[in-house]
Amino acid sequence: MNKLWKKASVMILAGAIAMGMSASAEEEVEIVVFAAASMTETLTEIAEMYKETAPNVTITYNFDSSGTLKTQIQEGADCDLFISAAQKQMNQLDITADASVNEEGLDFVIEDSRIDLVENKVVLVVPEGNAAGIESFDDLTSDKLSLLCLGNEDVPVGAYSDEILENLGIDKAQLEAEGKVTYGSNVKEVTSQVSEAAVDAGIIYATDAYSAELTVVDEATSDMCRQVIYPAAVLNVSSNPEAAQAFLDYLQTDECAAVFEEVGFTMVQPAGA
Repeated sequence: MNKLWKKASVMILAGAIAMGMSASAEEEVEIVVFAAASMTETLTEIAEMYKETAPNVTITYNFDSSGTLKTQIQEGADCDLFISAAQKQMNQLDITADASVNEEGLDFVIEDSRIDLVENKVVLVVPEGNAAGIESFDDLTSDKLSLLCLGNEDVPVGAYSDEILENLGIDKAQLEAEGKVTYGSNVKEVTSQVSEAAVDAGIIYATDAYSAELTVVDEATSDMCRQVIYPAAVLNVSSNPEAAQAFLDYLQTDECAAVFEEVGFTMVQPAGA
């Protein structure tokens, strides 16, 4: 009887351990976040901070241009939370958006989760030393400029840049014809070309200028460029929508607001909301 009891006890203990290990494994959660390249530094820092709040959550980032991320989501890439650098790419995935933007009738956004998270600014930057002596957007039509780097027109920073040039009456086609324009596929590529002094100037976000320690010589005003708002939303294809929503809620806290604002973002959604 004693041997049978010991055997039963061992089996019960083994079962309890197995169940405990299973429960522990279930507590481990991965959140896949697709975010605009301009948020690389801030979100990487915030992921480290989040470990203290949710140690069982692993955050995996995919940073790229918002257009590229939108296409990857549409094509079936695993994504729980999407943060775009412009409304357009989010609207293209949101069934509630105007059909003139969401032309394909895509339905990926959990409506109640969508918020406007932060605002950025678009700036004109120059390499260290500013050898060309460029001081403002007006200089882009002067002899000072030999080469300007812009984002491709299908990415947010490129669209904002085109808007600025158009509102200032600067003919981009003419600059291209003169061989004065080169392109980057996202804002980080534009930033790198300026940092490496491969160009005389570039148009990027204020936050990227801060992170790369580049000299800002001009900032787009409201009459040059619409607001640069970053919308965020949990996707209905998410494997962990509750965990994704919890992280999105965390991004709106005072703690995260301090990280965003340090590099030049402005909170749109009130901290702690």
